[in-house]
Amino acid sequence: MQTAQEKQLRYQIKCSGLPLAVYREVAAHLRQVKGVEIGLIPQQLQRFDYCDSQVGGLWIHYPEGFDLVDRQRVDRILAYYGDRYGAWELLSQ
Repeated sequence: MQTAQEKQLRYQIKCSGLPLAVYREVAAHLRQVKGVEIGLIPQQLQRFDYCDSQVGGLWIHYPEGFDLVDRQRVDRILAYYGDRYGAWELLSQ
């Protein structure tokens, strides 16, 4: 039998060059969706490049069986920012 912890989905995404402030804005919007947990991934680059983001990405976590309407809301939020700043890239699942 699966525990509640096993019945959850977590994945990581990034948008190259997205500024820290915008990552925080995306996270704030996503946190408004009930059941969604969000966090920023620290930047892991060994060299500084002014054009690189200060953030390595964003992790998104929600329970299995997450409401389809809420999942579509998450997708719309990500699409909004993706349209303005560039495509999201899946880092891991």
